[in-house]
Amino acid sequence: MRTTGDHISVRLYHLDAEVEGGGATTLFYGPLIDALATAARESADVQEGLYIATDNDVIAYLDLIEG
Repeated sequence: MRTTGDHISVRLYHLDAEVEGGGATTLFYGPLIDALATAARESADVQEGLYIATDNDVIAYLDLIEG
């Protein structure tokens, strides 16, 4: 079951498929609402590689906003 709520702590990271092994770079750690705002400011190319991780789940940013 997915954790929900605007103020849960999440990690927003970019998974770079171009790097061998898929290098992950953390862009933000904090409340979900702020992570979503940070992600929205990124270019469309970067957004394709963004993921949001909670304590018990990981979801692609684009899947989250489209769902």
